[in-house]
Amino acid sequence: MSAKTKIVVLHMKELIYTGIFAVLGVLFVILLILMFLPGKDKKDPPAEPEPEVTETASLYIPGIYTTELVLGSESIDVEVIVDKNSITSIRMVNLNEAVTTMYPLLQPTFDSICGQVIEQQSLESISYASDSKYTSLVLLEAIQNSLEKAKAGEG
Repeated sequence: MSAKTKIVVLHMKELIYTGIFAVLGVLFVILLILMFLPGKDKKDPPAEPEPEVTETASLYIPGIYTTELVLGSESIDVEVIVDKNSITSIRMVNLNEAVTTMYPLLQPTFDSICGQVIEQQSLESISYASDSKYTSLVLLEAIQNSLEKAKAGEG
């Protein structure tokens, strides 16, 4: 029996690199499995304490809600700010000089409608001048869309 001796030379630097890449490869595979494993998307968040039950439920989710209003080639945003139970502010954002020049009834009509909506806290029975009927209807629709976004959901 003749035994042939084989000598293998391993460099320490190559062993360290190989070990690091092997560990990173295993971690990558584990991460991919955890990300794409069906049924394990997200765990339930910790239970929040029950909110106090009051006699009046919230009408709105507090925040700032906008609706884009396109007038010709220009657009403006109608911004409605609400707290839990009321409309606090309504304003037009990104209103430029070109829009006010092309639509001269826009700003006075908007100011009139906003004053009524904030005073009444509703879009019901809003009055407007007959010469600005269509402008008023467009503005009321934009305000209504913003308020729909702000409505507190049931349950």
